[in-house]
Amino acid sequence: MKIALLGTGFGRAHAAVYAARGDVDVVMFGRDAEKTAEVAGRFGFAASTDMDAAFDDASFDLVDICLPVPLHAPYTLRALEAGKHVLVELPLAGSMEDAERVAEAAARSDRQVFVDMFERFVPANQALFDAVREGAHGRLEQLTLWNLTAHLWPGASLGLKVLPLEAMHSDMDVITRTLGLPQDLTVTTVARDDDSGAVDAVLRFGHAMARSSVSSLMPTSWGARGGYTAVFEHGVLDASSTTGFDGKPSGTVTVYTPDGAHDLVLPPADQYTAMIGHVMDVLHGKAANRIAPDSVLDALRLTLDLDRKVNSARRARP
Repeated sequence: MKIALLGTGFGRAHAAVYAARGDVDVVMFGRDAEKTAEVAGRFGFAASTDMDAAFDDASFDLVDICLPVPLHAPYTLRALEAGKHVLVELPLAGSMEDAERVAEAAARSDRQVFVDMFERFVPANQALFDAVREGAHGRLEQLTLWNLTAHLWPGASLGLKVLPLEAMHSDMDVITRTLGLPQDLTVTTVARDDDSGAVDAVLRFGHAMARSSVSSLMPTSWGARGGYTAVFEHGVLDASSTTGFDGKPSGTVTVYTPDGAHDLVLPPADQYTAMIGHVMDVLHGKAANRIAPDSVLDALRLTLDLDRKVNSARRARP
């Protein structure tokens, strides 16, 4: 399969997965010729600055879009019009109008569109989804998610302007998949500077509550750590994970019930490897698409609401 990988920033995370596979041929596209050649060369890929070729060259089967958010929807639509399959980084779009336009186009097309909802492939999250779906511990009543990280991506801002869409979208997906859309959302924020801050979001449902806390205020030695605590009527799932400088996460999930506590045995999985593996399985007819555009609309709607609340409050401060 021949892949046009657009973007040399976060595209590196996808590139590392492709480079470990033996069934893909990748060309990396970027605007800066020297930088694109340097990054592509690390992974043994060809490089190009001719972005049009990703859409016009009939030899490309899949366009992988790792570009700024305003380009996600228009480039996805352009790829579909060119008869390509598409993998697009989250969020699918910067507005619900654009996201719904993409979802409608994908539904009409015979091509597949995938949104990189990588958190759906984290084994700890899958354990939570299974517990809710199966009713293993009764009704979910309280869900707390947290993610505290240092600046591990050189040059990338993790300030209030970007945290909702780029760091909290996955939490909103977990929340909507387990509890639906909330009746009410309140946020509290703090900013160290334009590139570092923290957001605490509290969501109220008719029968439950949820909280998502994200911070980029941690020192480099901290790395990145996160997890969740899910309180059910008859038990608790408590998950924690740590990502070191090698980018490989490790984590545990402990189940607490009236009968005691035990750790779940989870398969080792890197979420990006699993996500791209799922994309390839779908394109080879081995699986149904679990990250199609229509499956992410509720999470995006909630994330955009969160973004408006965070950034309207930020702009209103003197």
